[in-house]
Amino acid sequence: MAVPKRKTSPSRRGMRRSHHALESNAYVEDKDTGELRRPHHLDLKTGMYRGRQVMTVKEE
Repeated sequence: MAVPKRKTSPSRRGMRRSHHALESNAYVEDKDTGELRRPHHLDLKTGMYRGRQVMTVKEE
């Protein structure tokens, strides 16, 4: 069975975990409506994606 020969130091442990931090979501302003939306996602209010209608929007 594999067993570590030495204890992992807190510094080395922290360096390994440096990539584990959560990043905030990126948002871009929509050219047509000016609303914020995720990049490469369709606009849920209008149903448009890259200049064409891809989804019908329910009227409330």
